[in-house]
Amino acid sequence: MQKSGLVLIGGGSGFIGTQLQKTLRKKNYDVIVVSRKPGNHRISWGDLSKSGLPKGTTAVVNLAGQNVLDPMRRWSPGFKQNVWASRVNTTKSLSKAILEAEKKPKVFVSQSGVGFYPPSETTVYTEASSGGSGNFIAELAKDWESAAQLPPESGVRNVIIRSGVVLGRQGGMIKQLYPVFYLGGGGPIGSGRQYFPWIHVQDCVNLFTHAIENDKVSGVINGVAPHIITNAEFSKCFGRAMWRPAFVPLPEFAVNTIFGPDRAIMMLEGQKVVPEKALEFGFEFKFPTIDKACEEMAPLLHRESD
Repeated sequence: MQKSGLVLIGGGSGFIGTQLQKTLRKKNYDVIVVSRKPGNHRISWGDLSKSGLPKGTTAVVNLAGQNVLDPMRRWSPGFKQNVWASRVNTTKSLSKAILEAEKKPKVFVSQSGVGFYPPSETTVYTEASSGGSGNFIAELAKDWESAAQLPPESGVRNVIIRSGVVLGRQGGMIKQLYPVFYLGGGGPIGSGRQYFPWIHVQDCVNLFTHAIENDKVSGVINGVAPHIITNAEFSKCFGRAMWRPAFVPLPEFAVNTIFGPDRAIMMLEGQKVVPEKALEFGFEFKFPTIDKACEEMAPLLHRESD
């Protein structure tokens, strides 16, 4: 069977990248990951700098980035620099390799975040909304996206996906929240009134795949589900899906103490983001509502006991 193409994924060994690899291979793509760790179907960032894109690369995706919300890492100047470099420098490396390639890929899909938009309880943000200033996370998103921009004369289609909180059983926030909710200690963060832009990991992966395969997709896309909810609504829904209470709040002062104010803003404040462009480009969400997503993510103990 003829291969669909070769996709090079920067940072493809993480939560989203692992799922993206599986999906692409099921669709008969060859996949090579750019990683710090050696292994099959992998190259290092040094190899990329020295030798350029692997021959036959048809699409490039960048998902590289240090985990910002790692509670074990103190929010020091050094860690902030690692967070910035792991996103911006890797994106610059891939952009440079694309521009230097004799035969260029068709598309470069890079990740960003909805932290690009200012926190607000009233404003509705589409891809046309302004942002990129006011706090570390917003400025990081701006620099991250700038590093992914290729000149039009390159002939390479550019797509930037501003992801919300990516939800899935295999990793990310749900993996951290699961034991807390399982023991009955789940609940809203801070006031719970802040908006909670989210997307199920399979929809996130499918959106990246859609961007690779659909020649009409270009520019910025908000990678969020169409169901707009608050943090309190998410906590209530996830607790219900797990058959657990969800009324123990995580106080604002505790979040600030654990994560520091630059990171705490990601949890204590939110944005009302809509996936206008994704829907315009014909993308269909597998998990459009938080209820459906939580049903998939939570262990269905009540069904097993039926």
